[in-house]
Amino acid sequence: MKAVVYTRYGSPSVLRLTDVPKPVPAANELLINVRATTVNRTDCGFRQGDPYVVRLFAGLTRPKRPILGSEFAGVVDEVGPDVHSFRVGDEVFGLTGVAFGAHAEYLCLPDDAPVGVKPAGVGFDDAAAACDGAMNALTHLRKAHVGPGQRVLVYGASGSIGTAAVQLAVHLGADVTAVCGTRNVELVRSLGADTVIDYLKTDFTRDGPTYDLVLDAVGRSSFGRCRQLLKDDGVYSSTDLGPWDQNPLLDLATFIAGGRRVRMPIPRPRRDDVMFFGGLMEAGSYRPVIDRRYPLERLVEATRYVELGQKTGNVVITVG
Repeated sequence: MKAVVYTRYGSPSVLRLTDVPKPVPAANELLINVRATTVNRTDCGFRQGDPYVVRLFAGLTRPKRPILGSEFAGVVDEVGPDVHSFRVGDEVFGLTGVAFGAHAEYLCLPDDAPVGVKPAGVGFDDAAAACDGAMNALTHLRKAHVGPGQRVLVYGASGSIGTAAVQLAVHLGADVTAVCGTRNVELVRSLGADTVIDYLKTDFTRDGPTYDLVLDAVGRSSFGRCRQLLKDDGVYSSTDLGPWDQNPLLDLATFIAGGRRVRMPIPRPRRDDVMFFGGLMEAGSYRPVIDRRYPLERLVEATRYVELGQKTGNVVITVG
């Protein structure tokens, strides 16, 4: 089968398209014919081996898992005898987690993996882009106990996590303020944000209301800059380590001190959440935003585009 592999850490040039053996499912695994996948921040971080802590999972000197790709949509091609949740021919979508493997024509996953049946009215491209950003966003919203009547600000509202966070916060009943650049203002407004701030024209940290949650969905702000935006018991939540890798320490320090909190929760993908996203898509309450599509053969080009840091929503890789 065709797959994009890497055998050392580095720039996108370490990725190469090659033929590798088609995986054989174990007794408790399903073999999935991948139809679409994505390139996201997690893929790029593990490929670079940066921050260095990812090498504790990926391999200290060289990658242990040569095929990246953490979200996908496809068709069940084969099932092991102990698989009871899926049948051959099921159209599925979900996450592989740090096992990766989706940048290939086929992958194997255990029967209890965070995988769900794809809604009939949702295409493979949309389904492939549905979970990673949404899982990250939902983790932060849940940790802050976001619900009806709360005020949420999403900084970086036009990225993969940000576009999902806006829609999920609206679904949870929050009043949502979204911060993005000029070219994405109308897009983000169409996702349901109550207020959209163009950060190229307005400093969102000045003279505004206070919030129950400020979610930095791109890791380009800081608790110090956003502290005045928080209510007395408000939460600043970030998807990144922050300046000088301070956010994990601030998480602990503000927990001890009380008052305004810093949170940096780690997503733990679950099948129930994958099906939750599928239900929202089926109901028209959530749509993954897709910026560009590339074939598997152009994954290096797609990765370079992602690393520019200017994508809107998701970059999808079509397979086969």
